[in-house]
Amino acid sequence: MRNDIIDLLVIGGGVNGCGIARDAAGRGLTVTLCEKDDLAQATSSASTKLFHGGLRYLEFYEFRLVREALVERETLLRAMPHISWPLRFVLPHHSGLRPRWLLRLGLFIYDHLGGRKILPATKSLNLRENAAGKPLKPMFERGFEYSDCWVEDSRLVALNARDAADRGVRVMTRTMVVGAERDGSVWRVSLRDAETGETRELRAKGVVNAGGPWVEDILSGKLRLNTPDRIRLVRGSHIVTKKLFDHDRAYIFQQSDGRIVFAIPYETDFTLIGTTDRDHTDAPGAAVCTDEEADYLRKAASEYFEKPIAAEDVVWRYSGVRPLYDDGAKSATAATRDYVLRVEATGEGAPALNVFGGKITTYRRLAEAALEKLRPHFPQMGPGWTAGVPLPGGDFPVDGVARLADDLRKAHPFVDARFALRLVRAYGVDAAKILGDALKFEDLGRHFGWNLTEAEVRWLMEREWARRADDVLWRRSKMGLRLTKREAAALDDWMREAGPAIVAAAE
Repeated sequence: MRNDIIDLLVIGGGVNGCGIARDAAGRGLTVTLCEKDDLAQATSSASTKLFHGGLRYLEFYEFRLVREALVERETLLRAMPHISWPLRFVLPHHSGLRPRWLLRLGLFIYDHLGGRKILPATKSLNLRENAAGKPLKPMFERGFEYSDCWVEDSRLVALNARDAADRGVRVMTRTMVVGAERDGSVWRVSLRDAETGETRELRAKGVVNAGGPWVEDILSGKLRLNTPDRIRLVRGSHIVTKKLFDHDRAYIFQQSDGRIVFAIPYETDFTLIGTTDRDHTDAPGAAVCTDEEADYLRKAASEYFEKPIAAEDVVWRYSGVRPLYDDGAKSATAATRDYVLRVEATGEGAPALNVFGGKITTYRRLAEAALEKLRPHFPQMGPGWTAGVPLPGGDFPVDGVARLADDLRKAHPFVDARFALRLVRAYGVDAAKILGDALKFEDLGRHFGWNLTEAEVRWLMEREWARRADDVLWRRSKMGLRLTKREAAALDDWMREAGPAIVAAAE
């Protein structure tokens, strides 16, 4: 690495960084990506896990952003049908808040603004007769139902990184940028391995700062650049409760403070409720769902559900910091969700592109726009190519999950329906490769708890940069909701002991 000069160094292993690295590699650039922790360790694993246009953003006249996101939903759905799928949302009408005519108008625009082709249209509901009304208070008689999409956010990041690596990107997790300086037409960047302390130097013709909540720290502290652009850190918190309803639709609840709160079926046995919008003044890595925020979310949902949500119903809570572009909005809720891309370059000097803001639904479009910003510095790069190109494991029809799960069970009769569906939802067509030629459950190696086996953990270590139990249990999956603390500790011990040999063999 000391002697070679690469085209692009991408700093940040979240969805934007991994998306940019993948796109750049597919255009013929040589790319290295470094991430100071695990992939998707911060904001990109702490979202509400939706590919959506942002219905409420219409109130802030963000029509371009909403349209781009609505168009992108179906593009992404086709490319990753294992980790993303259509989800219907029920919007109960509340006479004390937004009037019904305004909701109808907003949903009409939402239906037609993005050229919807796969997802079904909005319809009115009689909540007294429809199953979606059963968990709600009797006062909610009418409502609407519309479409958006679910996405496994942290798996989206890992699969982008894996596809990037397959196209030649060197992915370096737990590797921090400790300093950088321009040396004429290249950047000299010092990197430090967080586990060994080893330092090295890398030379790159350009740098992409996709540090998310740390973008300003990287910009001024590591790249030592000055810019008037700033980010606004906004904390979004969520709670996960015991399952609150039996159907497969989600709810969107209006609040008297102008916010909306989602209640979404989650991991079969749970319900995800979120999110909040609070300005975050602490360090980006210090985001936690406070007791106050958890109480707010419980009370917000309890205004609609007939059975109140008690504190003991909450089984997990999490929070992430959104690095929104600071447009001077008065409230965190009103701050723009659009992204801003700035290229810093002087004369023939090496460029640095800084990514401000963005949302998970438009990560692919953001990557395209970022590389077009860099095109003057890399005129040899190819055209955009990612629209509709499947992520690893996603090369099958949008409606093909059930068939894949059935095929998996036929080939491996010891796999029950729940296990098969979990594997397909995580790995798509690659699920069969994980099971290999196993004839019985014991052939998958050590059993760590629930249906997590050594075969799957090895796959994640070899192909998805998992190094610790948390990487597996809370980012590559949500098995942390299933395993006990003792089981999680045993998994971590095994990964620390077996990891070096597994990683060395994979490399």
